Amino acid sequence: MKVLNLYACLGGNRLLWENCEVTAVELDKDLARMYQERFPNDTVIVGDAHEYLLQNYKNFDFIWSSPPCPTHSKIRILRKDNIGFVPAYPEMQLYQEIILLQKLFKGMFCVENVIPYYEPLIPAQKRGRHLYWCNFKLPQILTTRNCPKIRAKDNGLEAQQLKDLSDFHNFDFSLYEGAQRKIKIARNLIDYEVGKTIFDVAMKLHTQIQDKQLSIF
Repeated sequence: MKVLNLYACLGGNRLLWENCEVTAVELDKDLARMYQERFPNDTVIVGDAHEYLLQNYKNFDFIWSSPPCPTHSKIRILRKDNIGFVPAYPEMQLYQEIILLQKLFKGMFCVENVIPYYEPLIPAQKRGRHLYWCNFKLPQILTTRNCPKIRAKDNGLEAQQLKDLSDFHNFDFSLYEGAQRKIKIARNLIDYEVGKTIFDVAMKLHTQIQDKQLSIF
């Protein structure tokens, strides 16, 4: 199965995927470098995932996309009365990608994001603290692992939380040398068990479709 992994970060979702050919797109050069080291057999592209999807969606069987979530997050809007708060429009590329995949893509897809502070503009499947827009039904339980509790960034416990998340994801985030905050990357990384559960459903459907096509001939 040919897979496109957009906004790939460090490949938290991809860790347990098997029997697939993966193309990963990540804008952050250092994250892309670390992803390539982690998954040497994947094709890694440093670039704009949103634009890459538009130009290349026809070339894949399964597409996973995790667009940037800060402008949709409940956490951000809870700070609206704080000094220094800067308002921002929700980034609509999230919904642009969902619509494109729903209307044009012939394979299977999963678009993942946080539960927003507003009513989602397109219905999604809610699992835990996240929403998933897929063209297939997800299991009610995506993971049995308990992620460390997300704490406020200004409570002096950031170093401990980074360690907890490193243990949880089985990855040393201190190796990152780019411009983003390590704790942000760690908090946003997808649980590899969630990634495997969703991928396995897509793989099963892909195999069923292939079997039906072969039976015709």
